[in-house]
Amino acid sequence: MNHLPLIIKREYLTKVKNKSFIIMTILSPIIMIALIAVVAYLSNLNSEKVRVISILDESGLVKDVFKSTDKTTYDPLEGMSLDVAKELVDESSSYGLLHIEKFTDLDSVSKHIKFYSEESPSLPLITDLEEKLGNHFTNLKLEEADIDISKIEASKVYINIGQENFSGEESSKVDSIIKLIFGCAAGYLLFMFIIIYGNMIMRSVIEEKTSRIIEVIISSVKPVQLMLGKIIGTSLAGITQFVIWVIFGGLLMTIVSLVLGISLIDSSMPQQELMEMASQREGVEFYFESFKQALTNMPLMNLIVAFIFFFIGGYLLYSSLYAAIGAAVDNETDTQQFMLPILMPLILAVYIGIFTVIEDPHGTVSTVFSYIPLTSPVVMLMRIPFGVPIWQQLLSLLILIGTFMFTVWFAAKIYRVGILMYGKKPGYKELIKWMKY
Repeated sequence: MNHLPLIIKREYLTKVKNKSFIIMTILSPIIMIALIAVVAYLSNLNSEKVRVISILDESGLVKDVFKSTDKTTYDPLEGMSLDVAKELVDESSSYGLLHIEKFTDLDSVSKHIKFYSEESPSLPLITDLEEKLGNHFTNLKLEEADIDISKIEASKVYINIGQENFSGEESSKVDSIIKLIFGCAAGYLLFMFIIIYGNMIMRSVIEEKTSRIIEVIISSVKPVQLMLGKIIGTSLAGITQFVIWVIFGGLLMTIVSLVLGISLIDSSMPQQELMEMASQREGVEFYFESFKQALTNMPLMNLIVAFIFFFIGGYLLYSSLYAAIGAAVDNETDTQQFMLPILMPLILAVYIGIFTVIEDPHGTVSTVFSYIPLTSPVVMLMRIPFGVPIWQQLLSLLILIGTFMFTVWFAAKIYRVGILMYGKKPGYKELIKWMKY
């Protein structure tokens, strides 16, 4: 008799009715949104702070360089010595003092500029000051050499290389960014799902084994059905928890944004500055059009279908290994010797995805690891946005499914013997013996 549906139902209901599961399902998004809200609120307070920078220009060459903005106010000081200026700034609320000594040689101007402050100034601020002064003194040197600066500016050419494949499909560098984001997000999501819910399956097996409930269950259920039931039931509980997190987290994010009046998804750089940077280079319109073109070029249907199959296949493959480990030991402490062989392929897959797929998605290393079943779910998901032939995806998926079936077979053998073994810490040789029973 097939008891698999009953086992799946039992495992699912046991998990979702567990008090710790319910508490963590509710608390996790609350804690996460609270942390994000605190960071966003503090960043918002920091961004609202106006920095006052005093400028003592003894050279008389930079008085028109610095223009005050909403975030930074430049206060020029005149008719005083450096010591008096430092004392005045130290007693005031100024962020710091920029001092430009009088000099005669533009080639050594850096030696005559210093910034004084009570605390170490921020790197972006110093970089901005250096850029403004550098551009200004560069222009002064050009003027000394009787070079027309306006002609130099007019002669600058900004290049944006168009990209197109041999079939005529256009793309841009924005395409690569979008593909990179999707690939990394998909691979990282699978990695975290395996770690979190794989451990949940392993702990579930250990709990039932140590409580001796398994002795009653195994009398009427085949070990392979019990193992698959645990894997599928726990997976469904994990999906339920994840969906609740997404929905509940989204609602909380919206409510917190409305109540506090801040955006939790803004970047650290103000939107106005981003717009200015974009307009200075190639224009906002260009990036907007490139973004739309990138979404159009993305094989969305292929990505969705591949994500579902590789996600399920990869998760089931690793879950069977976690279940086998849970059956082989009596407590979580003993699992450490078996965890490394499982975690290493996952870590390697993420490493290959980040440092190799991004650089050369169709290279030998990326292609080979997208066929190896222990790394293919992560690596292939990162490669697909860059355009992988369907036959390669199907071949990789077939190898993954075949490996999962083989893994279930030998994991069931370990599971069958291990769930009834108590008080003995098995090694790898012992596990090999169990597979021969």
